[in-house]
Amino acid sequence: MRTIDLIDTRKTEEQEKHTHTMEGILKFVEITVNLLVLICVGASQASVAGFTSLGGLGSFNLNSAYSPFEGTELQEVRELDMQFTQMRAPCVYGGVAFSLTVATLTLVFLVVGAKPIQQLRTGLLVGECAFSLLAGLAYLAAVGLYLHLVRQVNATEVCRRRERLYARRGYTSMNCDVQGGDAAVSLFGVVASCLYFASFVLCILAIRTVRAFQSHAAKAQHSPKGSAGDRSVRNHHAVHRPSESSHNIQALATLV
Repeated sequence: MRTIDLIDTRKTEEQEKHTHTMEGILKFVEITVNLLVLICVGASQASVAGFTSLGGLGSFNLNSAYSPFEGTELQEVRELDMQFTQMRAPCVYGGVAFSLTVATLTLVFLVVGAKPIQQLRTGLLVGECAFSLLAGLAYLAAVGLYLHLVRQVNATEVCRRRERLYARRGYTSMNCDVQGGDAAVSLFGVVASCLYFASFVLCILAIRTVRAFQSHAAKAQHSPKGSAGDRSVRNHHAVHRPSESSHNIQALATLV
């Protein structure tokens, strides 16, 4: 009976190690995707900020030697770029703060949860499950809110006037459509949400495995048959030790 319990305990421990390893790999991927979301948020803002904005990556700005805008047109496009950048600021600051917060919490759970099965606590795993579920739902909500704010800003008169001014000079990329950077933010956000949902499922399996391991360990420790078996084994070894000692003494006497 004790042998069966030990076999079950070892199998449960191996399952937990496998699940724990998968969770660790998932968390590394989640942190990477969070950083990709952060990078895409910054790149998206820089690509649509406008050439006259400090955040733009265009070929000219207010301090450059060449600019296609002059006089009142230059002043107007500069004001429009500034207004457009300010309207998109909640998307940038919100996206950066959200992705950094989720990545940091994921790293914390990765470090805290890197323990052997004997040292894992169910409360910690429950907290990790709750975090994974909330992070998955929050990423879906954040992607929807991000796209809503982007489309809301693109529908303003500021964006349309700005688009017309740039189009006069042949710059059609400064339009009021959803840009590739914004689409990349949404894509990686959805991927992050799927990863956190998968991590939630693995966390539930880890809780079941840890509880099963603790149950098997408790049964094996408090089993009366197991204790009797241990005592019989110890007595068996104790009986054989004197016989082995006497046999050695007899052999020594024969040699002498």
